[in-house]
Amino acid sequence: MSRVLVDANVLLDVLTEDPRWYAWSAGQLDACAERAQLCINPIVYAEVSVGFERIEQLDDALPPDAFIRLELPWEAGFLAGKAFLHYRRAKGARTSPLPDFYIGAHAAIEGMTLLTRDARGYRTYYPKLEIISP
Repeated sequence: MSRVLVDANVLLDVLTEDPRWYAWSAGQLDACAERAQLCINPIVYAEVSVGFERIEQLDDALPPDAFIRLELPWEAGFLAGKAFLHYRRAKGARTSPLPDFYIGAHAAIEGMTLLTRDARGYRTYYPKLEIISP
């Protein structure tokens, strides 16, 4: 079975019932779950955690039986660093790698599809990455 790495923005759209993006994000999560395993990594988990007071609440919102929890591979850290270097050379202003560099690298290294509603940066730095986005 294939795997889909779910970006935090999609999860937050559903968890917060975002008026603009809820329908698209919920629909894509359902569609992906029918044909693939839904996955998250520690970075996605951390990004979603800001909306919760307790870890138990977060774990209830992202149950391990619905979202496979993957470790971030070392190779993804290397690839994220290379993408960040490309970003800096293109006059990017940030001084440390952004979470999206790690998320994109993780999906790319492990051959996963990425479900996100903000594909612009991923397409720039990971052009071969399969992406589901609006």
